Amino acid sequence: MRRRLQGLLFVVVLLALVALSIGEYAGAFDRGVPVTLQVDRVGNQLAEKADVKVRGLDVGRVTSVTTNGAAATVELSIDPDKVDLIPSNVSARLVPKTLFGERYVSLVLPDGPKAQPLSAGDVIPMDRSASARELERVLDGLLPLLTAVEPQDLAVTLGSMSQALEGRGENLGQTLVNLQQLTSGLRPSIPDLQADITELADFAANVDEAAPDLLDALEDFTVTSRTVVEQRAQLRELLTSVTEASDDLRGFLDANGDNIVALADSARPTLATLARYAPEFPCLFNQLAGLVPRLDEAFGAGSDSPGLRATIEIVASQGKYIPDQDEPRYLDDRGPRCYPIMIPGQDQPPDGPFEDGTEPHDNPPVGTQFGDAEDFDAVPSSYSGADMGVPNSPGEVQVVNELLALQQGTSPEAVPAWSTMLVGPLYRGTEVKLT
Repeated sequence: MRRRLQGLLFVVVLLALVALSIGEYAGAFDRGVPVTLQVDRVGNQLAEKADVKVRGLDVGRVTSVTTNGAAATVELSIDPDKVDLIPSNVSARLVPKTLFGERYVSLVLPDGPKAQPLSAGDVIPMDRSASARELERVLDGLLPLLTAVEPQDLAVTLGSMSQALEGRGENLGQTLVNLQQLTSGLRPSIPDLQADITELADFAANVDEAAPDLLDALEDFTVTSRTVVEQRAQLRELLTSVTEASDDLRGFLDANGDNIVALADSARPTLATLARYAPEFPCLFNQLAGLVPRLDEAFGAGSDSPGLRATIEIVASQGKYIPDQDEPRYLDDRGPRCYPIMIPGQDQPPDGPFEDGTEPHDNPPVGTQFGDAEDFDAVPSSYSGADMGVPNSPGEVQVVNELLALQQGTSPEAVPAWSTMLVGPLYRGTEVKLT
């Protein structure tokens, strides 16, 4: 009987131990601090009993996970002896233990933690920082990729990478350091790089618009290429003749190089003068082109009486030529000018007469008599003894007409009346012998 009681007691104790183990595993004896975590989604890797950690230290576990379709609620149980170490403004992330492992809750301490610790019933928000969102995005995109890869292929790849990197950790670390320095040096140039990429996009758009024209140009180029191939014999002959011409040209330059240089040097003053007066060339050429209708008008083109139409001015004599005084000189240096076409009666430019070495003479108007009457009897220095009277007087007209009539074989009455004006100055002071 006693042995039976001992056996029964042993079974009861054994069952009690099993029940205690099950209760401990189920959290029946858990006296942790209950808090709530609000997340957008949890996925399939976060399950009950998942760990809750702060900087790698276990501080609790997940007790339940529920969802309403739009968001998920995760109930956490924090160890009572560690809850005082966690500030109330803590946030949380769902991080996988490994690439293929389940997720756990990682509590992220803020930069400015509150003095009040986490207490029962508090709601912990998700970490909304940029780094957290980027990490979640990477993990969400990596999981479908890893599930699509065959495990054996992934194992082979990871094994090959392990063998390739074995013993090269220091080199790999230095490479990463160099890469970090390179990226740090490129950081100031990122705005310029972005601008270049934008301009490249604009250039690509322009190329896309011009693509039909480029294709047409390439097609035309193929036609040109075929023509060159067909005419390659003639092209070869052309290149040969060009080579011979180049040799001849080189011989000419070798023989006359110094002469060409001397010619260019001697032409420098002429070119400098042409360059100085170049501004007036357009005006000069325009006036030369405009002379054609004026010449047609002067010669009576298209009229009933073609012939020269001219206005002849008779001016007083400037006296005889005096050596060393009346030599022509060109002393004018006023530079390029564009004068209008002068009307009859004006023989000097608007900005004054040219400096040609002659002295200006104030000639009286034609037909004006000046001085006393006896002054007209004064004999000029060029007078040789013959006297035809006052210039253009009736006596002079008669003498000149008779002389011209003898030369032309006509009568004095047939000589034109204006002959005296043209020939009279030539005959004045000249001795004429009649035979």
